[in-house]
Amino acid sequence: MKLNGAPGIESKVLFKGWRNKGELRSLIAGDVGERKLSEIEETLIKLGLSKKETKVYIFLAMNGEKKASEISSATSLNRTETYKVLMKLQRMGLVSVIIERPLKFAALPLEDTLNLLIESKKMSIKVLEEEKDKLIRVWRSLPKINSIPVKREFFQVLEGYENIILKAKDIIEESEKKLCATFVLETHLYKFYYAGLLDYIEEAAERGVKAMALVVDSPALTFFIRDLRKCRIKYIKYGAHEIPSFIISDDEKLLLFLEQKFNGCGDERTSEPLTLYTNCTVLVKALNKIFCDTWEKDDQKN
Repeated sequence: MKLNGAPGIESKVLFKGWRNKGELRSLIAGDVGERKLSEIEETLIKLGLSKKETKVYIFLAMNGEKKASEISSATSLNRTETYKVLMKLQRMGLVSVIIERPLKFAALPLEDTLNLLIESKKMSIKVLEEEKDKLIRVWRSLPKINSIPVKREFFQVLEGYENIILKAKDIIEESEKKLCATFVLETHLYKFYYAGLLDYIEEAAERGVKAMALVVDSPALTFFIRDLRKCRIKYIKYGAHEIPSFIISDDEKLLLFLEQKFNGCGDERTSEPLTLYTNCTVLVKALNKIFCDTWEKDDQKN
């Protein structure tokens, strides 16, 4: 049997020598490649499968109907683990049992599996959203201890675009008076654009927030911000290392992009960006001054 979307790759070639290594990715060659298999594995894990479940599922999807002993031998899992994994995959609807002697197991096609797992995630999110409203009502009904609120400075380091974008959306949505942003790197703005972050800035401007943005003058950055109508924009000639990328909300909260961290060898950067989220008065004032000084110095392009 062949894996959906990978024509011409025979299972006996894909799994040659697998018993010794116990890893799918070490066996894939030719047109499929390690990178493509890793993408499939990572996606299945993100959708809720464990590493063992992913390994067993992909083996069955590639090889067709197999006995438990064959699955155990190929995946380097003991028989007990193999049966536990198969039972879990059966309950999820991803594996079915072929009634014969001995029993055999078959995997749902990859496309159907992805659809099933995605729908399951959607249902879980819907339940969580309903629970959220209920929990908030319960929390608000609890008696509160009367105390004088004291402003405390906080520092939070966020890693990865998903976490950064979620925090940036919160900051923008909570803005009431003023929003200042600098966009220096194309990679940042590319991610923001396709995540809808610029739409949040435009919506803030439409509800009366004074939205201002400094953007490095380059064709790519100009393309991404072309739809910002309400937000005031100035283009600057600075390079990526001359001015940092940051967002300031109401002169109180700051999201500052940091230099990407280095790997263990100290000579290469990782792909995951880092940001500092803080309300530190000194930092907010310092970055706000940089923004205002740059704004006053540079002429608006349009």
